[in-house]
Amino acid sequence: MPGGRLTNEDRQHIAAWLAEGLGYAEIGRRLGRPASTIMREVTRNGGPDDYGADVAHEATRHRARRRKQAQPPVPTIPDGGHGRDPLAVRDFTQSFTALLVQQGMPRMEARVLACLYVTDSGTLTAADLVQRLRVSPASVSHAVAFLEQQGTLKRERVPGGRRERYVMDDEIWLRSLLAAQQMNDALAAASRRGAEILGAATPAGARFESSAELLVLVTEAFRQVIEQWRRRPGARNAGE
Repeated sequence: MPGGRLTNEDRQHIAAWLAEGLGYAEIGRRLGRPASTIMREVTRNGGPDDYGADVAHEATRHRARRRKQAQPPVPTIPDGGHGRDPLAVRDFTQSFTALLVQQGMPRMEARVLACLYVTDSGTLTAADLVQRLRVSPASVSHAVAFLEQQGTLKRERVPGGRRERYVMDDEIWLRSLLAAQQMNDALAAASRRGAEILGAATPAGARFESSAELLVLVTEAFRQVIEQWRRRPGARNAGE
């Protein structure tokens, strides 16, 4: 299947086309794969002169089994307990991560955010995230930089130490709404400008005018929701 793992049939084709003298780019084109995928497949399995489909397929299966056996179990790190079912918490965290990814967030950033979100403290260090997610420190660093830029977490120094910890609070979605409101305002202004330039009586101008009216209504709804949330008793210190 294009884009998935190479099958034994794919490898049979690769072996036959290599014997015909075809290059990686042409083989990749015929299989619907990047040339780099074909090159890695051939290089790790004997090279162009010694590549064998059955041997390559079995070697790949062996490597997959070895990686699976070597993979350590997911660590269980208590976070206050509260009588929770660890498996239920893990499953929820995975489903929440998937939801964030569906909303357009990069996967590693979604994993970091979900990991922070399910902790009672809302605070973890880089070492905590590396241990819980079983990823490299560099992956955590890149994800944190992205999330900090989006306003979904902040950094602070661990008291009495040099390490940083990453913190999120109950206003994460409030900041997201504020950012969306700013973008909405910019789109509404651009739509009004488009209507003026194109002429509100023209089909294109009318389209921009209609868009501006809708965006203004959405902005007003955002403002009402944000004001209502800020008037909510205890909203600002709910995470304390």
